Amino acid sequence: MLGWEFPPYNVGGLGTACYGLTKALSALGLKIIFVVPKAPDEFDYDFLKVVNAGIDLEHLEQYIPINSGIVPYYESFPSTKILRNDIVKSKNFQLYGPHIFEEVNLFSDKVLNVANNFDFDLIHAHDWMTYPAAIKLKHKTGKPLILHIHATSFDRGVIGIDPRVYDIEKRGFEEADVIVAVSEFTMRTVIEKYGINPEKVKVVHNGVLLGNKDKFYDVKIFPNDYVVSFVGRITIQKGPLYFVEAAKIVSDFIPNVKFLVTGSGDMLPQMINRVAELGLSDKVVFTGFLRGKELDKIYAMSDVYVMPSVSEPFGITPLEAIANGTPVIISKQSGVSEVLRNCLKVDYWDVEKMANYIIAVLKYSELRDTLKTHAFMEITNINWDNAAKKLLGIYEEVLNGRG
Repeated sequence: MLGWEFPPYNVGGLGTACYGLTKALSALGLKIIFVVPKAPDEFDYDFLKVVNAGIDLEHLEQYIPINSGIVPYYESFPSTKILRNDIVKSKNFQLYGPHIFEEVNLFSDKVLNVANNFDFDLIHAHDWMTYPAAIKLKHKTGKPLILHIHATSFDRGVIGIDPRVYDIEKRGFEEADVIVAVSEFTMRTVIEKYGINPEKVKVVHNGVLLGNKDKFYDVKIFPNDYVVSFVGRITIQKGPLYFVEAAKIVSDFIPNVKFLVTGSGDMLPQMINRVAELGLSDKVVFTGFLRGKELDKIYAMSDVYVMPSVSEPFGITPLEAIANGTPVIISKQSGVSEVLRNCLKVDYWDVEKMANYIIAVLKYSELRDTLKTHAFMEITNINWDNAAKKLLGIYEEVLNGRG
């Protein structure tokens, strides 16, 4: 299995998904060798680390980090947190910058060398940065290839795609024996935008790790105010500006409300400016990038969680919010809307309806409690065990020549 992030070092949903899937697949008896790019030792990697999150690697047969310049969502982090003592600069080491495609190719060559030491039945790769390595591995070994799509160029590039990434994705889809999409939404994109045979694409929805959420955190930073939260990268794909526009409508109707924006990204300065223009500086709190128990606390202290994504292949954060006892409002343009019923759904661009939904959840405790209770019951079946069983079936079909 090839991925470009894995806990305890990860910044997004892909790492969470890889962890949940490998845990569940291991419980079914599969032995997994997980290969992941990792920055050289002189790189200060600790700011990415999930602390106190109960992460372990014991379920993996092997965990193999390979020195690489591939660091996901590099643009989301301030440079002061990335470089330490100018060591990396002095070695001309570039991180997710202009040389990312060179790093992807270098990683693929290193994967081939590592693979010489292992015997395996099939190759399973996650997202475009690992596709070149997976293709080379398939050609070298003749093993079947499964490509897992957690996002496509059309999700990341809402206002324009990178043709180089598109070409890598398209070639990967053509070379794969089976393509696993995280939603029907993503499956349609692969078929329509990349011209892939529909019979080749299978849907396996993501899940959530329930675990112990301290049932639930008793945290109240704003004891006299309602709390509405947004969690995600501050980038156009996640729709943060729609959240702010809705926040203005809500705050005009309900004065005692605070809005938490958790995350970082390229649109953060624009977000801060818009908040100031709307006169919401005393209403909106930017927490920065959080993870683990700190993120759980954000969910738990919220009266409602909003995911206004413009294009979301799946979207694990609403499930995480529900797991912490919080009702959710999600965009219809998300994969999770296919499997989650006990929530409120809205088009990302319809900020008035989004605001009305937020107001309704805040003002009517019966609605809030009903959504909270029934959604929590619902997500017990939206789990990684079910996803792993579907994947195991796909593995067996591919190995038996029916994929």
